[in-house]
Amino acid sequence: MKTIVHKAESRGFANHGWLQANHSFSFANWYNEERVHFGALRVLNDDVIAPSMGFGTHPHQNMEIITIPLKGVLKHRDSMGNSWESVLPGEVQVMSAGTGVQHSEINGSTSEHLSLFQIWVIPDTQNVAPRYDQKTFKNADRRNTLQVLVTSMEDAHSESLKIHQDSILSRIDLDAEKEFTYTLKSENHGVYVMIISGKAIVADEQLETRDAVGISNTKRFEVKTVEETSLLFIEVPMQF
Repeated sequence: MKTIVHKAESRGFANHGWLQANHSFSFANWYNEERVHFGALRVLNDDVIAPSMGFGTHPHQNMEIITIPLKGVLKHRDSMGNSWESVLPGEVQVMSAGTGVQHSEINGSTSEHLSLFQIWVIPDTQNVAPRYDQKTFKNADRRNTLQVLVTSMEDAHSESLKIHQDSILSRIDLDAEKEFTYTLKSENHGVYVMIISGKAIVADEQLETRDAVGISNTKRFEVKTVEETSLLFIEVPMQF
């Protein structure tokens, strides 16, 4: 088993006033040659956006973009005809940029900050037709049970959102002093594990809120919680 630990405080940070952004991987003006990507995972941004503020219209191409709101309301508009769609905590949004798409993202609240994860996965197919989707996932369905959020287009899993890459994104909320075994799809995959909140031992690494560990060269690994803990798993091919 190979592990690489990224403590929360080691992430890139940008304070734009209206945006407080933490970057797990090199992004915008923050560059770390040892943290450009983890397999096909290119970006994991942990953003807090001020009320009524956001990202103006900007382009993307040939990237799978997944957004997970944690608090507040995200409003999304794009060149595919989606006009200020609301994306709420408990929902997940996916967008295949493909041949090219323009979109805008803003905090839809005038009083509450918006907190979200935005994840970019490098696709396995270039220049696909752009597409958009979102889905609600019940909190109760991930209590001590792995809840699959996103899988590949070819995956038979019927309850998940789809992207153009052999990846699996999932969440679990574990009780205190709980043990859980994560089994990888194949030994060619790795898993980037982010502690959303709580404290746990993941693959023998002690992690707290917003700490992360990349795990590869193994079939499975163990999670043991110290307290109630919410985890995000991003499983991706390590060679692509």
